[in-house]
Amino acid sequence: MIFDSVKSFFQFSREQRTGIFLLFAIIIALQVLYFFVDFSSFSKASTEKEKWLSLQSQIDALKQDKLDYVPKSYPFNPNFITDYKGYKLGMSVAEIDRLLAFRKQNKYMNSAQEFQTVTKVSDSLLAAISPYFKFPDWVNNKKEFVGYKKYDNTAFAKKEKVVIIDINQATQEDLIKIYGIGEAISLRILKFKESLGGFVSMEQMNDVWGLSPEVIENLNTHFKVSAAPTVKKIDINNASIKELSLFPYFKHPISKNIVTFRSMNGDIKNIEDLTKINGLSIEKAKIIALYLDF
Repeated sequence: MIFDSVKSFFQFSREQRTGIFLLFAIIIALQVLYFFVDFSSFSKASTEKEKWLSLQSQIDALKQDKLDYVPKSYPFNPNFITDYKGYKLGMSVAEIDRLLAFRKQNKYMNSAQEFQTVTKVSDSLLAAISPYFKFPDWVNNKKEFVGYKKYDNTAFAKKEKVVIIDINQATQEDLIKIYGIGEAISLRILKFKESLGGFVSMEQMNDVWGLSPEVIENLNTHFKVSAAPTVKKIDINNASIKELSLFPYFKHPISKNIVTFRSMNGDIKNIEDLTKINGLSIEKAKIIALYLDF
């Protein structure tokens, strides 16, 4: 009786026997697969993935650094702000136009207050950009007046004798002795002299950028053109546009106008013909003529 009841548990239909057989086949297949397949490669891939994931924090930090990056600002002279530079600083089109119109008059600003007066920028913008303003040395190194030196009634101050030097023979040390001239401006004067081949008049000090009227007056007190320098004159009637453009007083548009004038009117014979050239400064024509060979 008991045997019959137990036997009933092992009696299966055809479909059940098929299912049991497939179950055993799957189990055997998995055992064979586990025995013959190397699963260590999967663990290696997982290790590589973990290694890359460990670098994710560094990648995120680099991305954040890029987002937090603020371009470094360098000192600049506000007299030479371009359209693009003004836009980057936050100036409006009208403010930039006022600055450019002021510079076309050949005028210069020497303080942040003058910059605001000319451009009419807001106080907040001026406070943000003025710390980066850099003006010429003579502007920043002005000496304060400390009063006149007192002398005894029984004696008079001896006036120091001024030794006048030929400006074409002056060294950088000679120029720096003049109040208002520092290392940068002295080098600028010497470089301008070298590009010309020599100064022919003290009026040319007005053509050196950064010299105030007071400094020019001091230069005229201590220097002069003792003798006309020997300069290599420009053949005004045969020089090309490129050759003319090398002369400091002839920019490219003026050089082009000179060549055009020659082709239409023939050779330039004198100063009077020179003044007829469009764009050429009439006031400087006499000085320029000393560098030309007609």
